[in-house]
Amino acid sequence: MKVILLEDVKTLGKKGEIVNVNDGYARNFILPKKLGLEATSKNLNDLKLKKANEARLAQEQLEEAQALGKKIEAGKVELAIKVGEGGRAFGSVSSKEIAAAVKEQMGYDIDKKKIQLKDAIKALGTHTVPVKLHPKVTAELKVIVTGA
Repeated sequence: MKVILLEDVKTLGKKGEIVNVNDGYARNFILPKKLGLEATSKNLNDLKLKKANEARLAQEQLEEAQALGKKIEAGKVELAIKVGEGGRAFGSVSSKEIAAAVKEQMGYDIDKKKIQLKDAIKALGTHTVPVKLHPKVTAELKVIVTGA
């Protein structure tokens, strides 16, 4: 019997795959536990439409991320930290502060986890910080750190 999997089944396959299983296994395990559906023409057509819709949504998300990436790369964010004698900085600039500054100065809501800082910024000057907006899109944000 051919079955369309609705969830990942260990040793059988991933969600959305069409697999061939024994009739008893399908009737007694897969179908009652809602792990799969019988692969009828209606269910196969529904699966095809669902996959096409998911692909379209993924493409739209990619295009939105690319557009946001271009806007972020065109702009810059300015932050001020306390500076002592000799230009030494007290404290640092973290990804949380950068995310708040982007929201305040540029108007874009970016999650602090998407800002990929290796270490907190502890020096004055201009820094480029990578921002991962999508698995395929990474933008470079210009952060200008000044003394207060």
